Amino acid sequence: MATAYLALGSNLGDRWANLTAAVRRLRAEPGVRVVAASEVYETAPLDCPPGSGDYLNSAVAVETDTSPEDLLKLLHRIEHAFGRVRAGVNAPRTLDLDLLLYADRVIDTPDLVVPHPRMHERGFVLVPLAEVAPDVVHPTLGKSVRELLAGVPSGDVRVARETPSAPQTLAGRTALVTGSTSGIGASIAELYERHGADVITHGRRPLAGRHVAADLRDPAQVDRLADEAWALADGLDVLVCNAGADTLTGDAAKWSFDEKLDALLAIDLRATMRLARTIGARMKDRGRGCIVTVGWDQAETGMEGDSGQLFAAVKGAVMCFTRSLALSLAPEVRVNCVAPGWVRTAWGETASAVWQERVRRETPLGVWGLPEDVAAAALWLASPAAGFITGQTVPVNGGAVR
Repeated sequence: MATAYLALGSNLGDRWANLTAAVRRLRAEPGVRVVAASEVYETAPLDCPPGSGDYLNSAVAVETDTSPEDLLKLLHRIEHAFGRVRAGVNAPRTLDLDLLLYADRVIDTPDLVVPHPRMHERGFVLVPLAEVAPDVVHPTLGKSVRELLAGVPSGDVRVARETPSAPQTLAGRTALVTGSTSGIGASIAELYERHGADVITHGRRPLAGRHVAADLRDPAQVDRLADEAWALADGLDVLVCNAGADTLTGDAAKWSFDEKLDALLAIDLRATMRLARTIGARMKDRGRGCIVTVGWDQAETGMEGDSGQLFAAVKGAVMCFTRSLALSLAPEVRVNCVAPGWVRTAWGETASAVWQERVRRETPLGVWGLPEDVAAAALWLASPAAGFITGQTVPVNGGAVR
């Protein structure tokens, strides 16, 4: 894997959203792994047509097994998808993606020049780049990024701050999100909070703030979680049963089939059922509520191998339970399931090239899903916009239908 450094810029449209979405798109690309991203900076346009707006700029470091030429083609495809129009030299653009450095390669062809020929002259490039790669050495100038930055004016490069714009979709609502210290659960909790919810997080270990620690392998601790979270929030409006056993990474990856099955049955299935039944009954008595469970998109179609058998059995059961619980708790409580496909969680970050290619091949959109994609579906299911939706499983899988 080679490390490459990219510059991002936007001065047209919703600049912040353009940069944020571009980084997300890079994170989703098989064979590309975003390992660092700078803050966002704002600068006046340089050598641009009169009336051009100020730029937002940032930099990212990626690890990739893609060639420099193919990486550049990817950047151009992303620019095009974001509406980039090359109307003239330095014309305003929704998104600008430049390949600054690719390992220590020096390339000079009609289509690609690396290092970027003007990067060492531009403070708006070097300031964010120095944040992610201060000691990387320019292969032709022999100076580090930090040294290059010291030699150019950068006083007008200022940190930009996002203006909060998320609608308060869940304002006034309380939510418990299990397994919310990392991955999909953390994304759901963060998105719910941005949309106004009072969120109680959960994990196995104690944390500060509105957090309840519980080991969901123990039914008594599941019951305690239900009681403490309900009391802490003075009643819950939303429950997201996201917690699941990680049997793909760490020591658990070496467990036997039976050990993995026991963990998945205890956490993914039994704890989900116990918690959803307990809190769901309280929601029904109170007259309102919403529950979101987490399944798997290939539970119904099947996947070969031990992991396919394990997850199909357990997550398939969660999806069937969701439908039955929805009938039991209606009309006061809605119960739905999100079924992620190839989502780039901890396992996906380090998956081999074989798996990266499989993701590209089996996903019609050709990219990984991200935890944020699942969170967006979970937000919709918990919102008034999904008020006529219950007992359903919503695949979040880039269009895979088989």
